[in-house]
Amino acid sequence: MSNSIDSFLGLPAQALSIESRRTELLAANLANVDTPNFKARDLDFKAALANAGASATSTLPLRQTNTNHQSAADNSPTAVNDKDSALRYRVPLAPSLDGNTVDEQLEQAAFAENAVRYQATLTLLNTRLRGLMTAITGQ
Repeated sequence: MSNSIDSFLGLPAQALSIESRRTELLAANLANVDTPNFKARDLDFKAALANAGASATSTLPLRQTNTNHQSAADNSPTAVNDKDSALRYRVPLAPSLDGNTVDEQLEQAAFAENAVRYQATLTLLNTRLRGLMTAITGQ
């Protein structure tokens, strides 16, 4: 059943998770604006969403045409931490003398932009769920 819900909600549900993670990172950057040697981090949203979309799609089954070929079980990729695969250090515009790379105005702008995206994604998911509830109840 959860697969049906996941496929119905699609990419916006995964985007919400990525936006939530990005909010945590941006908040940590803002909290450490005066911490010496703190390196500002951010998520590459496009790469993280591509990773989430790639992991959500099913792969085509492998067909073994020769007994010497690898089996599908041998060809499976090793587990990677997809959550942090798009995590990047932010390149500072003007690094401070104490080694801190957090630019407060840049972080605040990124935080505000991410909050708007998060709210828009919530609205989209709410609309989809409302449509599903309408279909279930028939009203």
